[in-house]
Amino acid sequence: MGLHWIADRQSGPLILRVGSDEQKKILPGIAAGEIYVCIGMSEPDVGSDLASVRTRAEKVEGGYKVNGTKVWTSFAHLSQYMILFCRTGSSEDRHGGVSQFLVDLQNTPGIAISPILALTGEHHFNEVVFQDVFLTESALLGKEGDGWNQVTSELAFERSGPERFLSSFWLLIELVRALGRDPSDASAVAIGRLTSHIMTLRRLSRSVAGMLQAGENPASQAALVKDLGALLEQEIPEIARTLVEAEPDRGSTQAFAATLATR
Repeated sequence: MGLHWIADRQSGPLILRVGSDEQKKILPGIAAGEIYVCIGMSEPDVGSDLASVRTRAEKVEGGYKVNGTKVWTSFAHLSQYMILFCRTGSSEDRHGGVSQFLVDLQNTPGIAISPILALTGEHHFNEVVFQDVFLTESALLGKEGDGWNQVTSELAFERSGPERFLSSFWLLIELVRALGRDPSDASAVAIGRLTSHIMTLRRLSRSVAGMLQAGENPASQAALVKDLGALLEQEIPEIARTLVEAEPDRGSTQAFAATLATR
């Protein structure tokens, strides 16, 4: 699910909105969960300032030559495509000089993908290096120089999706089951509070979806959903552990302990 939702959540809608007819041919594969897309945004020493990207696509005969490095690229080692955000114009034109490309990772020479392992040893993140990579003009996604508008609208999909309030929802269900039909007053208050937060986030997420459907760019509203959703994701496991005495255990036959281990 983690591999698929990036393409389903934000790449598909972006390609549907600004992609060429040729690029849209991958949409059925995305919808079927057979085609995966990673996002080439973050770079070394750039932080969260996307307008400071240094990966550059230089115009050459028949297309573009790309050089640069992307980091923290989730599931790049398993994805067939990347939506690459890079500079195509002057570095002084921070927002007007950037573009996006749909890159075929499996059939484009010059791309090196290396793992960035988490402290647990898990492999989700990657470093992706582009060295004199040639992309044809047909790889350009949307209009050249319109990458900033495109990426901010894409981030609205990423930040406001329902996974913001659904990622820990199953743990809440198991918590309610573990507490039983006669919870303590403190437990009842905690469950009521978490439930109200989820209901509020759901309404906020649906509101942002409506704005996107109407062609608006709700960047601030989407960021709010992400911020509140991240706090809820952290809160549910913490509250669950204070209310039920159980250690996280993926192999446990107790549903609560097994679910807690996945959070």
